[in-house]
Amino acid sequence: MYRLNKRAFEILATEVQKCSSDGEIGKTECLIVMKRLEQLRREKGHPANVDELRDTVVDVFPQFSEKAIKQAAKANQSPAIFSKIRWAAILVTTVTGVVWVVNLPYPMIRWPIAKTAPILLLPSFISMDRNYRGAVNYVEQADQLINKATSQADIERGAEKNKEAQKYLDNLPVWFLGYYPQAYCRFFSCTWKFTFDEFEDARRRVARMDAKVFQEKNAFTLLTEAENALGVAKQQYEQAKNAQEQQQAIASMQVVLDTLEQIPKETLAGKTAQTKLIAYERDFGKVTHNITGNSQTGSLIEAAKVFALQAAQVSQNPPHPAEKWQQAENLWVEAIERLQKIRVEEPNYLEAQKLLAAYQSNLGDVQSRKQAESESKQALNEANRRIQRLVAYPPTDRNQFKGELMGIIKELKTVKPGTSAYAEAQQLLISAQRLQQ
Repeated sequence: MYRLNKRAFEILATEVQKCSSDGEIGKTECLIVMKRLEQLRREKGHPANVDELRDTVVDVFPQFSEKAIKQAAKANQSPAIFSKIRWAAILVTTVTGVVWVVNLPYPMIRWPIAKTAPILLLPSFISMDRNYRGAVNYVEQADQLINKATSQADIERGAEKNKEAQKYLDNLPVWFLGYYPQAYCRFFSCTWKFTFDEFEDARRRVARMDAKVFQEKNAFTLLTEAENALGVAKQQYEQAKNAQEQQQAIASMQVVLDTLEQIPKETLAGKTAQTKLIAYERDFGKVTHNITGNSQTGSLIEAAKVFALQAAQVSQNPPHPAEKWQQAENLWVEAIERLQKIRVEEPNYLEAQKLLAAYQSNLGDVQSRKQAESESKQALNEANRRIQRLVAYPPTDRNQFKGELMGIIKELKTVKPGTSAYAEAQQLLISAQRLQQ
């Protein structure tokens, strides 16, 4: 390190020029001081301080600016600690910026880095590993709590775990699924498969559990509201002053029981409701028996409901063959016949009529479906018969062929949607229309 650096020399040289005069003496004085300063620039050692710089110039130029001497002395000192810190901060910021840039989700940046300096992609690997492990962990916890819940508290806790799993999945660098961090996994023992299929499967599981939580919460709300309403209805019945008020309370109980019946049975609240519904219906039956004094009408209604329930179950997930629609029709007829035995003067007549109207409507729907099924099946069979005949004995005349084909198409179009024959009829119709072109 030289005793006088360039910046300090320039400050002092500028002031020397200001202090020197134009005559020969002034030039000589200027030359003497400049030689001294040059000598300091060539000497190695500790930087010259204020006193040393002052002694160098004041004996020749007493009027030399003290301010310039101090500025030169300051400029001549080694960089202060804050300057070093500043440069260190700049260096760290620069390095951080470079690492951030190379970890951006752009293949044109990442591929060259992954091949030449994969260590720079360490933040991406660490993030992927941490988020992957977190997602797997929370998905499993949520699955255990939600799908094997034993209480509403399990559902609530499972919902929280599912949200955490979703956060980790959202933080996973999906754009990096195509990369395999071999260098990182070699040192840190990665356990992930981390494929597109696995990632999508985790997302689907989280989505399904989120939907299940929503369904469970709605079902639990229905159960809570129904139980509260049932308590109010029981209180109204106990405090009823006449038969009319008792009938109103019983009607409220029936609404609650219907609500409990509608709670999805696959939910925890639905299973709880089904268990409680047995006791509620037993109590409700006792109440209605005490009011009417006649259990026959109640038995007829319950029997009708049993047949109606069986008929509804038989009718589920159409389309069905005509034989199954006939089975459902027979069950609705059995339910209706039992309701028709309840006389006008009996207290449960109004309830029976409401059920009767609904059951007759359902019966009509089943009969329509059975008729549509029979007609569609018959039309499909006729079309198949005509197709077989056309294939076995194809007409030589082109117009006759088109006429037969038109008849087949017309027959296939009579097959109605929602029947078991519809899908096959549509396939044959498409084939026939292609041949028609």
